[in-house]
Amino acid sequence: FLGGKMAAPMMRCCLRAVSAQCPRPLFTRIEKHSAVVPAFANLLISNRSYAAKNTKFKRDAKKKTAGKEPVQKKKRVGPDLPSGPTDDVYLTWCYKTPVYEAEVAVDMLKKFQELDFTCPEQHVYADLFLDMSMGNKKPVEPFVATLLLPHRFVNYIHRVLVFTENADEAVLAKENGAAFVGGYELVKPILNGEIQADYYVAVPTMLSKLNSLRSILKDKHPRSKNGSVSYDILKMLSFFKVCHEYRVDDGNVISTQIAKLDMPRDQILANLDAVIKDVSKYRPLSYGPFVTRLVIRSVTSEGLDLKFERFLPEGALKGKEEEKAKEEDYDSGDEEAVQESK
Repeated sequence: FLGGKMAAPMMRCCLRAVSAQCPRPLFTRIEKHSAVVPAFANLLISNRSYAAKNTKFKRDAKKKTAGKEPVQKKKRVGPDLPSGPTDDVYLTWCYKTPVYEAEVAVDMLKKFQELDFTCPEQHVYADLFLDMSMGNKKPVEPFVATLLLPHRFVNYIHRVLVFTENADEAVLAKENGAAFVGGYELVKPILNGEIQADYYVAVPTMLSKLNSLRSILKDKHPRSKNGSVSYDILKMLSFFKVCHEYRVDDGNVISTQIAKLDMPRDQILANLDAVIKDVSKYRPLSYGPFVTRLVIRSVTSEGLDLKFERFLPEGALKGKEEEKAKEEDYDSGDEEAVQESK
């Protein structure tokens, strides 16, 4: 840095001596003050007496044209995987994932339990993969839902709290198995964590007094949408005491218990059918099937993919059939174009 400072005056003197013998226009800026950068000796920086032109690139707005053709989906490149192996030892990723009929899959789970000598009363799980999209609209948000299964597989009775200030309704709720019954006086014990229940129900007149509990109860807060707000206290108690709850996790996956492995096959499939039909209610059928993949498994077994189309509600496959027809038309058009080019 010091060397650069000492060299600057000496170079200026040399340049002045040279400029005295050369035409004036060649060295118009030498006499002006020049900045010295530590890394370079006597770096001349030009001084502009005018500002640079401000150039901004304007992006053209995308014009939305009515009746725009939908974008065709790109087909998978490469040969299709074989459906099944011909040997006992093979790499699973080299073959398509087998998809079983529901009855076959349940029988396989029961057979796995016998071969592994595991507990026959272990739970059976269903993993439902959902399509949360709704076209150009906002996608379906993750939700929590409850339903009554055709065949219960647990003996646990849920603890239900009833909000009511009517004395007759309070007596009716206690007689029919409510764990807690009361009015506004229950709010403070709930906020302090002294009272906890599995489900909270209320009569409509109590809703305005329960706003302070929304941040504490969250999904369990009484709502008319899930049937926990009504004047029919008996109906709410009979439902929430024995209901089955499931929720959407990881954005689009429902993993829930549906039965026990020692139950008859028909009862397991009946519970599975009830869960899928209840899940399908949370998106309009016009967007196609809500469930895109179904896997069942037990606690100690691997997951088995099922053919789930038979469990979907009527009308859910119309959109899927139309999409397949469009893809077939598109493929046939490509083949005709190739033949004409030849």
